[in-house]
Amino acid sequence: MQTADLPPILIPAGDYRRLNALMEAAERAPAPVLDFLSQELSRAEIVPDDECAAHVVRVGSLVSYRDGVNGRYRTVRVVWPLEADVTRDRISVLSPVGAALLGMSPGQSITWPRPVGEPRTLTVMAVYGADMPDPAPAA
Repeated sequence: MQTADLPPILIPAGDYRRLNALMEAAERAPAPVLDFLSQELSRAEIVPDDECAAHVVRVGSLVSYRDGVNGRYRTVRVVWPLEADVTRDRISVLSPVGAALLGMSPGQSITWPRPVGEPRTLTVMAVYGADMPDPAPAA
């Protein structure tokens, strides 16, 4: 996928620094998501932490999105890898969905190739701040 086909994204400087350090540490275990995240970071506009708008998905954000493959809506919190817990809808920024949502704003969609199957498209519906409680676990 060409960068021109992707939506513009913003990453707060503190998250950008920590993500780069995390990727350097994870280089020993290459994965397609690391390549995708690296591409996302290279095209992102980096903004000072205090200037990153609340409606931008960042690590810690609670975000609702629609899955373009199955049409389902889901609300998750994007977190650092050690905080991830799928039973509590806390997804790692190093997961395919977490990496795709990073830097996005409501109304933006992103499509990325999957290792198996058709490309996947996600559309951000709403972004809530880090102070919002975690979503209730899915039944």
